[in-house]
Amino acid sequence: MLTPNKTIQDSIVFIQQNLDQDLSLNVLADEAAYSPFHFSRMFKRQIGVSPMYFISSLRLQLAKTLLLDTAFPIRDIGLEIGQQSLGTFTTRFTNSIGMTPASFRASLQHPEAYMTDLKQNKWQPPSMHTASSRQLSGSVQTDEPFNGIILAGLFPKPIPEGLPVRGTLLIHSHSFHLTNIPVGTYFLMATAISWEMDSKKILIPQETLRARHPYPICIDGKRSLPETRLIMRKPEITDPPILISLPLLMKHFLQQSPISH
Repeated sequence: MLTPNKTIQDSIVFIQQNLDQDLSLNVLADEAAYSPFHFSRMFKRQIGVSPMYFISSLRLQLAKTLLLDTAFPIRDIGLEIGQQSLGTFTTRFTNSIGMTPASFRASLQHPEAYMTDLKQNKWQPPSMHTASSRQLSGSVQTDEPFNGIILAGLFPKPIPEGLPVRGTLLIHSHSFHLTNIPVGTYFLMATAISWEMDSKKILIPQETLRARHPYPICIDGKRSLPETRLIMRKPEITDPPILISLPLLMKHFLQQSPISH
């Protein structure tokens, strides 16, 4: 994936500053002084998703914030991010975050509970299966000292939304091994949560370290893949938001652990 140029970075700043406005492709293209076709193609090539999908994702992230920080009715929050139908908003939110808006609003106590379980070593990776061509091994590295957990997963789109097709949780080791991956093309992404991070910042992870493999990973069931290395970095303005609920991922992996209770 290309390093986003200044035009795209400026466009994302414009999007963030005008998220409550009607942001059509024509408006964005005019602001960037490109034709809609050229702007859309350039944006998707550099960011990984279309401008409209990126905007929709930022608005869902805004909805997460409004659910935790306000007492607004869920229908009003849906209207605030441009969803005219409560049903449409609920479906889109649930598919991306992994739970309904009402469940997300009630989940503020979950991160602390799951982090406590993980700190007490109630997580152990499932045993490895027989080696096959449908597996991926690698490591996640941090440029600075880090004390906490790392969540890594393969997603169908270059944005972390919905449960990953395959994923894992790393605590004491930064090496990962994903097995029995369905045939397909995926995007490998990871984020890191320090032990000290408060619940709200885990539920709306705008400050967590993150990593994304620069190229799609193709699982064809015929050839083995080389070891993969991810390097965690601080978030950048061009990163799509992390939509999937990280506490939900923790719960998912804890339930898979051989020593889960």
